[in-house]
Amino acid sequence: MGGATFFLLACLAVLAFIALMILLSAIKIVPEYERGVIFRLGRLMGPRGPGIFFVIPVFERMVRVDMRVITMDVPVQEVITLDNVTIKVNAVLYFQVINPNWAVTKVMDYIRATMQIAQTTLRSVVGQVELDELLAQREKINQKLQQIIDEQTEPWGIKVTIVEVKDVELPQNMQRAMARQAEAEREKRAKLIHADGELQASRTLAEAARVLASEPTTLQLRYLQTLTEIATEKNSTIVFPLPIDMLKTFLASNNGATSDERRIVRSEEA
Repeated sequence: MGGATFFLLACLAVLAFIALMILLSAIKIVPEYERGVIFRLGRLMGPRGPGIFFVIPVFERMVRVDMRVITMDVPVQEVITLDNVTIKVNAVLYFQVINPNWAVTKVMDYIRATMQIAQTTLRSVVGQVELDELLAQREKINQKLQQIIDEQTEPWGIKVTIVEVKDVELPQNMQRAMARQAEAEREKRAKLIHADGELQASRTLAEAARVLASEPTTLQLRYLQTLTEIATEKNSTIVFPLPIDMLKTFLASNNGATSDERRIVRSEEA
């Protein structure tokens, strides 16, 4: 009698333990950033959560789906651009699940599938542009990548928010060629700036020449000003040429005296 009672108690304890385990397995807690996609006997019942809810053991199964933004590094891809330059380029991809039902039922592994789409799209888009466009219009390339990848992953319930080309690795010979091109461009700009300065200076000098030609006295004043500037240096010898204009008065008076003397001599001889 005692053995039968003990066996009955043991069976009840086992049943209670099994019931407790089934009850615990029926309780599901999903955090705010996740959703639980429920399948009942293989049929999709939809997402549940966040929070606590119950599932029917054995008959229902839950698949957790992370709804946060996922950051993914696209591996380095070797690409030939439109102008036949071989480069290595990589990118970073930001995406998130917006429809957990589609992310579970329409693709086996949405993260791996998105990665493969990003790699093929990166090679395709970069191969359709020239190197200069890739380097100068990076934002345009990023927008095109984001649009193409988002269109292809939308049926899976995936939203691609940002795609950024991180690094473009050029061959050594191309780097040297671009350095020479940049140097030549700098020299060209320097020569153009110098020529423009010469042109402006010549126009200013021509204007100054017209002013000096209209007022001859200003030329003498400018000449005296230049001598004043030179005189500040004590270690130089200044040769001061006398302007002919200053001698006109004396020459005129000397010519007048000479003509008077000639008249006197002629009168005496007469």
